Amino acid sequence: MQEQEIGVVDHFFGKISVGMINLSGELKVGETIRIKGKQADFSQKVESMRIGFDDVTEAKEGDKVGIKVSEAVHANDKVYKVIA
Repeated sequence: MQEQEIGVVDHFFGKISVGMINLSGELKVGETIRIKGKQADFSQKVESMRIGFDDVTEAKEGDKVGIKVSEAVHANDKVYKVIA
C-alpha cells in the first residue's frame, strides 16, 4: 500500500474525539487515512467530514476539516491517504 501525505492535525477535541486537519491534498468520505505522530500511528476509514458546521463528502487542498477519529491525535501529527 502506498501513502500520500495530505495534511496535518491542527487541533484535537478530546471530549468528542474530533481532529481538525489542515489539508494539503484532496480527501473524500470513504477513503482510508493514516495518522502518524510521536504518540499516534493508526489507520481508519473516513466515515464523515465537516467544514465549519456543514457536512461534506469531499474536501480539497486548503480546507480545514473536522474528522471523527478512533484514537487521540496531537497538533502537527501527519495525515496520509492510503492508496490501495
